Amino acid sequence: ILPIHRWPSPESVFGDINDWWRRNQERGKASVIFAYSLGKAQRILAGVDPTIGKIYTHGAVERLTRAYREAGVKLADTTYAGSVENKKDFVGSLIVGPPSAQASTWTRKFGTPSTGFASGWMLVRGARRQRAVDRGFVISDHADWPELNEAIRASGAETVYVTHGFMDEVVRWLKEQGVNAVRLK
Repeated sequence: ILPIHRWPSPESVFGDINDWWRRNQERGKASVIFAYSLGKAQRILAGVDPTIGKIYTHGAVERLTRAYREAGVKLADTTYAGSVENKKDFVGSLIVGPPSAQASTWTRKFGTPSTGFASGWMLVRGARRQRAVDRGFVISDHADWPELNEAIRASGAETVYVTHGFMDEVVRWLKEQGVNAVRLK
């Protein structure tokens, strides 16, 4: 985590996803969004507006989504994309798949879709281009910079051991703030 990591509100991100989906629908395109199968995909299914259209999922996403539903989590209704026989059914729909499916033949069944990627990495300049997608949506399951600093202050810890990410930068920042911080190997 670095100072640039400041997540937008979920409402604004899901508003952007819904707007992107609607625009693609108006253009007669499918919207394929790539997100990690466990957690991120379900956040998308919990946050998008299901009244826009049909939502399809990759098998890996569908299996985990089923487990979420069995645990009582309310998510938008979905259909397993592999069960669809008529490719025209995908026009105007939202399809949620894992990042590993992006470079596979799986995406061919959707014609020429608009593609998106949901990740905290989409905040970093060039990440969308590196992923070769049309849109990047900033969704992260990690604390952002202000939240991390607030958690450190609230902990009252005498020493903060930094174990992950941009360790040297975070240690330097914390020391500048008067916090005893140590990079843990």
